[in-house]
Amino acid sequence: MDFRAKHRIPDLGIGIGARTKHYAELLGDTNDGKADARLDWLEIISENFMVAGGKPLENLDRLRAKYPLVNHGVSMGIGSMGELDMKYLARLKAVVQKINPPWCSDHLCWTGESGVELHDLLPLPHTKEAITHVSDRIRRVQDFLEVPFAIENVSSYLAYKDSEMPEWDFVAEIAERADCGILFDCNNIYVSGKNHDFDPNDYVDAMPNGRVVQIHLAGHTDKGTYLLDTHSDHVADPVWELYRRATARFGAVSTLIEWDEEIPELDVVASEAVKARGIREEVLKGLKNSAIVSASAEAE
Repeated sequence: MDFRAKHRIPDLGIGIGARTKHYAELLGDTNDGKADARLDWLEIISENFMVAGGKPLENLDRLRAKYPLVNHGVSMGIGSMGELDMKYLARLKAVVQKINPPWCSDHLCWTGESGVELHDLLPLPHTKEAITHVSDRIRRVQDFLEVPFAIENVSSYLAYKDSEMPEWDFVAEIAERADCGILFDCNNIYVSGKNHDFDPNDYVDAMPNGRVVQIHLAGHTDKGTYLLDTHSDHVADPVWELYRRATARFGAVSTLIEWDEEIPELDVVASEAVKARGIREEVLKGLKNSAIVSASAEAE
């Protein structure tokens, strides 16, 4: 099923994650009140705005007045075994209702157990049992939030002996069973591919493209024996190539640059967005030209 068409998910273009270091420029405080013309939209971290009031919500109102916003969570723990935290979901829903995003997202992972939060995005075993468990929880979350919900593939540094299938089949099956969207993180796939010795291209090719509502791009750190997803550097060349392949498969999908550690000036992050735009436009133009050639050949 084409999730994007069903929910009329828009292509927002190219954006970046909104970080406080860049607020003055993003809000136009240093540029005569103008938004940054290099950016089409912003992603906010849901938890930063799950408060009753104060400066965060004031900034949220100002950001929303200048850019389309989508909220992305980091602590839902959708794969955890405990009961869903309805207090958390109620606060999240307040953010959703405030900004009215076309979708919202969180990670396909678990984050803690028995009341102990580990503050990490931990991978799940790729089993049929986990698919059933997570799919049910995603459906409940999506119904409660009353907005299309997307799951993001996480980077991983361990594998489970009990896993029964490759990660891409696991993610695709959950998305189908839960009837949700996919936030496709190219950097996470590249990192995990290197760490677990699989071809990230296989991941791209296995995704149900009608369910991919957003793409993430970010930098990572090479630790020698493994790659670490740090969001602290420029997007690496192999990740850009993976983005080319993803765009060729998924089409015009909202794309976002993440930079969360050692955050540079806005110009540096925005330049990554400009590069993403150039690659995307080049790939989409090539697809369009190929379609025209194919149509002409059929007409003859």
